[in-house]
Amino acid sequence: MRATLFAIAPSHPSHAARLMLERKGIEHRVVNVPPGTHAVALRLAGFRGGTVPAIRLDRRRVQGSLAISRALDEIEPDPPLFPADPGRREEVVAAERWGESELQGVPRRLTRWATLHKAAMREHMARETGIPLPKVAAFLNIPAARHFARKVGADDDERVRRTLVAIPDLLDRVEALIAAGTLGGPEPNAADFQIAPTVRCLLTFGDLEHVLSGRPAAAYARAILPEYPSTVPAGTLPAEWLAGLRA
Repeated sequence: MRATLFAIAPSHPSHAARLMLERKGIEHRVVNVPPGTHAVALRLAGFRGGTVPAIRLDRRRVQGSLAISRALDEIEPDPPLFPADPGRREEVVAAERWGESELQGVPRRLTRWATLHKAAMREHMARETGIPLPKVAAFLNIPAARHFARKVGADDDERVRRTLVAIPDLLDRVEALIAAGTLGGPEPNAADFQIAPTVRCLLTFGDLEHVLSGRPAAAYARAILPEYPSTVPAGTLPAEWLAGLRA
């Protein structure tokens, strides 16, 4: 079987799907669609929704990291993404669900706030993704930045600030799951592939270095995803918000 993964290079859920395909040993190619126009590209490829990750498995199309983990276990049972023991399986399912519903949105909301408010961030992202004339692209992308920020509540300063100051508590929960053996075991599972890329994405924020440095969650994320293709330069997030962020 061959698979095609439609992704966006800086997207942490896209990396989650890629890691699951690699774990399964499924031959695949990655098609990085342009951010901002990805919804159109995906619909042209036959997907109903406009979000990544999206996988084409022969004639089957699957979107979303939760649906992808289950589809891959159905198609290729070994190695499994979920434990066979019912109790352990439920722990992994619950951790994966939390990672998708609560943790996954954190770097996305911070990034979209920055692209809405900072021309330098839009220019930086254009350069990273190889868009020509990044200064021009930064100006032209203002309406798209506003649209995508609104979709995740990143146009609400207070919501974004609350998201930022919650990061240490979220990392505490990741580390509790590691201590319990739900994450970080000898055989990576669906929750590992859901959660580690999100933490790894947070490690690319220069403003968060003091928060993540030396934490077990950071080492765990780097072990699963050593390299990440994007960065968010220090000085992007408001200094007054960062002042209230515990290390």
